Amino acid sequence: MAENKTELQPIPGLPHVKAPSAPQVKTRILTAESVAEIQKKMVQYPVRKSAVLPSLTVAYRQVGYLNAEIYAELSAITEIPAKQLAEAATFYTLFPKKPRGKYLIMVCDNISCALCGADNLLRYLEEKLGIKVGETTQDNLFTLQIAECLAGCSSAPMMQVNHDYHENLTRAKVDALIEGWRKDG
Repeated sequence: MAENKTELQPIPGLPHVKAPSAPQVKTRILTAESVAEIQKKMVQYPVRKSAVLPSLTVAYRQVGYLNAEIYAELSAITEIPAKQLAEAATFYTLFPKKPRGKYLIMVCDNISCALCGADNLLRYLEEKLGIKVGETTQDNLFTLQIAECLAGCSSAPMMQVNHDYHENLTRAKVDALIEGWRKDG
């Protein structure tokens, strides 16, 4: 069980805003480091709810996905109802709700990418990886998803893998990327 004893300070210049009470939070999933980071973020915002996304981000970066158990721990740390945390997380596709592969492949299918072959790219990835959109390979290396727009219209078709963009894609480029990730996997 992770335990945090960080004492929170009031927000400078905002005496009317009370920082969370920093209870001795015992967590089963989140580490003491994550709890401390969340509590530090809480005091940076004049309104507690403003720290929802930063708190979700800390948990996501540690665990790799979010679920009801994580929302409950975040609620104990932030004093924000778990339901509100879940509602925010559900709105953003950035936060997956179940475990996924080491490499999250998101293929853009907005109009520019679609006109430049995103559908063919997606079908090729499904065939190459042996999975359908929304699935993860058996070795837990790859998860395939569609993204509405990745803002790379001038270099379509493109995909984002974890935090990196890959543009002007061809089958040869995709093959080289997949093989490289398999070696690193």
